Amino acid sequence: MINITREMLPLLDQSFVARSLEEVRFWSRIMKEHSLFLKLGFRCEDTQLINEANQFYAVFEAIENRSNAFTFGTDPSVIKRFNEEVHTAVSYIWAFKRKVLGLILTCQLPGANNFPLLVDHVSREANYFRNRLSELNLGRLEPLPDAIIDENVFFLRIMADHAKFISHLLDPSERQLVEQANNFSQEFDTLLFQAKDLESMRPQSQTVPLLDQFLDQNRVSVKSLRDFKRTARDLIEACRIKSIIHPLLADHVFREAEHFLVIIDMFENSLTGKPA
Repeated sequence: MINITREMLPLLDQSFVARSLEEVRFWSRIMKEHSLFLKLGFRCEDTQLINEANQFYAVFEAIENRSNAFTFGTDPSVIKRFNEEVHTAVSYIWAFKRKVLGLILTCQLPGANNFPLLVDHVSREANYFRNRLSELNLGRLEPLPDAIIDENVFFLRIMADHAKFISHLLDPSERQLVEQANNFSQEFDTLLFQAKDLESMRPQSQTVPLLDQFLDQNRVSVKSLRDFKRTARDLIEACRIKSIIHPLLADHVFREAEHFLVIIDMFENSLTGKPA
């Protein structure tokens, strides 16, 4: 057991503030954009749902702006209260997303354009965000071996979903890009199954060599998908391919792949002691 000395407390406080602000800045923007994407998928007569989505957009835009106004030197008690406020907001948008999913699956929104898997996907991300806030405020972050497996299980599924969404939102005539997206979908489904196997084998599977290889393999695939997303984003922004993908959605999924790569590199540094 590590004994926390008085001299260590300022460093722990600074780390808590930095990690909290990094999480909130990234995920509040994601939640804000989810609100927009859901709104764009509703039918014009779904005025109540559109209004709710607009309200969530405003809420998370305000949270994003507030998070950017804080610094890493902000009093930790202030950030802890802020995290609690954000947790409440995220819980509300999670409930909204699950309500929308229920409406879709019970055929109460015929003709709307939000895939059920997409709505489930964005609700999983909201649940992930609020769990991170709880862990930070409680100071109960997972041990490194567990975090490596659990984070990769979560993000590999997210990446697999992204590939499926891209495939289905590209125009069918974009045959080569559709095939590439489908190949990425299969690749990340396979990586996810491998991660789940490693998960079920723990704690025996949590050796440094196995986890290091796990991270290396995932990094290679995520970089390839990240580059594909960047190319697709640039082509969509330049109106050079046919699709119904909103340019912001293309950038959104690109940023999430970048975020996953940052997490993989952080795990690698912590696991092997490599310089950041």
